[in-house]
Amino acid sequence: MKNFWESMFKEEKTTWGFEPSDSAILSKDFFLKMHAKEILIPGIGYGRNAKIFSEHGLNVTGIEISKTAIDLAKRTNGLDIKIHNGSVTEMPFDTKMYDGIFCYALIHLLSQNERKKFVKDCFRQLKPNGHMIFTVVSKKASMYGNGKQLSKDRYEVMDGLNVFFYNSDSVKQEFEKYGLVEFFEIDEPIKHMENEPPLKCILVKCKRTD
Repeated sequence: MKNFWESMFKEEKTTWGFEPSDSAILSKDFFLKMHAKEILIPGIGYGRNAKIFSEHGLNVTGIEISKTAIDLAKRTNGLDIKIHNGSVTEMPFDTKMYDGIFCYALIHLLSQNERKKFVKDCFRQLKPNGHMIFTVVSKKASMYGNGKQLSKDRYEVMDGLNVFFYNSDSVKQEFEKYGLVEFFEIDEPIKHMENEPPLKCILVKCKRTD
């Protein structure tokens, strides 16, 4: 996967534009309402979602596999924050505990075992009463079923890009024992491409209560 993401960013492409996702805006509002201070963003990319968190006074730490993306985050989005260079499958990168974790359109790119470890690792770095929010791609997305099927609900939608598609059952299966609070469908507009239909996603919210 590292080679795939390096190739995505090697020409310094800002593939998703610069506006934050609707999930990021909702999550920022929620974290502020919860009086969160420290936020971890695994898969921070070039920082389009992280910027709105920083602009509203949240202290952000990132994780990103692509060095090119990290450079873009600092140069094009002006993010003067700590970003660990590595895969989320190698978490944890520090011993810090966070008030909130926000992960956008990443977990569904991992294998089943990687997803299990990732959710567990995120949960372990939450402070008591902290929340973690994941935006995952839904089985209602138009690309569901495209490409080579690798396993149940998982497809190689393009060369080197494997995607697991969620529904309510798989959300419950993977998140329920990690403080699942709620989940709901969300249409994520591709804001820099006006004629593209929105991506069908599910926003998953969990809370650590121990």
